[in-house]
Amino acid sequence: MFDQLQIMADRYEELGELLSDPEVVTDTKCFMALSKEEASLRETVAAYERYVTVTTGISDAEEMLSDSSLAPEESDMFKEELKDLKNEKKALEEAIKILLLPKDPNDEKNIILEIRGAAGGDEAALFAGDLLSMYQKYSENQGWKFEILESNVTEIGGIKEVSVMISGNSVYSKLKYESGAHRVQRVPKTETQGRVHTSTATVLVMPEIEDFDINIDPKDLRIDIYHASGAGGQNVNKVATAVRMVHVPTGIKVEMQEERNQQKNRDKAMKIINARVYDHFAQIEQDKNDEMRKSTIGTGDRSERIRTYNFPQNRMTDHRIGLTLQKLDAIISGKLGDVIDALILSDQAQKLEDLKQ
Repeated sequence: MFDQLQIMADRYEELGELLSDPEVVTDTKCFMALSKEEASLRETVAAYERYVTVTTGISDAEEMLSDSSLAPEESDMFKEELKDLKNEKKALEEAIKILLLPKDPNDEKNIILEIRGAAGGDEAALFAGDLLSMYQKYSENQGWKFEILESNVTEIGGIKEVSVMISGNSVYSKLKYESGAHRVQRVPKTETQGRVHTSTATVLVMPEIEDFDINIDPKDLRIDIYHASGAGGQNVNKVATAVRMVHVPTGIKVEMQEERNQQKNRDKAMKIINARVYDHFAQIEQDKNDEMRKSTIGTGDRSERIRTYNFPQNRMTDHRIGLTLQKLDAIISGKLGDVIDALILSDQAQKLEDLKQ
């Protein structure tokens, strides 16, 4: 492990020198790639350097304590220091183990988030809208950019389906566990007798895919251009700006008419279809390994019920890790930190356990 850490520290130092090279600085693509690599190593190298400092401190303290001429008060001081350093060393060893776990190559990426009302009619659509608001507020708290790409809204303000681009620092690493079926238990606004209903909405989180991540052959795409339409089928624009894009081999389809500009609609549709096609093949590959799917949170069956939101009892339960929190009001208002932190810790613990086997 320590040989690996030293190699990482050497590489980090080398990257620092490269990033100050004028030739690298003027090459934007190269500079960005090296900066990203440096950032990915920074936390691990800092922990390793602190670990080296602490182990040196332990050796020095032990050497001082072996001196028989040491005054009692000095001996007590070094014993206390040694105790603190040994505790810190143990904590650093655990932290470094986690930092060295295999990283998801998509963790640093932006995401495309898709939410759909499922079982429950109008109430499911209203709940989908609540989930959209929850993720939007959480994104704002994280300093991320939240952009709706396409949406299909019901007459009473619910969401039939919506696609969102969320951009920022390590978005996928925090929201990748959200994919699955979310269940709500509450009295719907349309309920006249006060009965609690159960409805569901589905969430899908996909990493934003760059051109070099997936190679879609243009010949595999069928693209149709048509007039964007509003309520009642009336044309919004006299010029055809809406885009329908179909990936023929998989049948995956995207329709985009949010923008009044055809090229903008085409660009947004391409982002979504790239992500959906990538996700489609990633799921096929993952399904070949059932054990991996069972041991990794949030990457199993997309119809799996992952969470229940019980409004009458102000309770949220994440069924994958047995987490129950009696503060649904805060969670639905975007304060998802406790939930996401618990999912990350559980995932890390499972990976550490897998390494022991």
